[in-house]
Amino acid sequence: MSDTTPQASSSGASPATHVIDFRAAEQLLAARDPRGALKLLDSVIAAHPESMSARLLRARAFFASAQLRSAAEEFERVLEREPDNAFAHFALARTHERSGRPDRARRHFRLAAALDPQPDYVAAARFDA
Repeated sequence: MSDTTPQASSSGASPATHVIDFRAAEQLLAARDPRGALKLLDSVIAAHPESMSARLLRARAFFASAQLRSAAEEFERVLEREPDNAFAHFALARTHERSGRPDRARRHFRLAAALDPQPDYVAAARFDA
């Protein structure tokens, strides 16, 4: 969460608490508990609304819990601030793909591959199709 300035929130939680909650949310998502991760991330984002790392983690948790509209909205927020974030484009593409929007997905797959030509991104972009 290095993209935020530590400040105590109105709830009295310290910046250290938000870091702990963020790290715990990462662990919950890795343990396949996206709803638990979302609960922790709500307070983190309320205190640090400009934290793109927290928003990206929340988008991933929404995706993992099949809340695709919320996932897409959160990935789009990240991309508004970080238009060169290849992972966010790739994840948004997967979200559109899963939502049955192949044209939107293709655009973001191709942007991800253009920004970072990782094999997974290039394969998903299907430039030859």
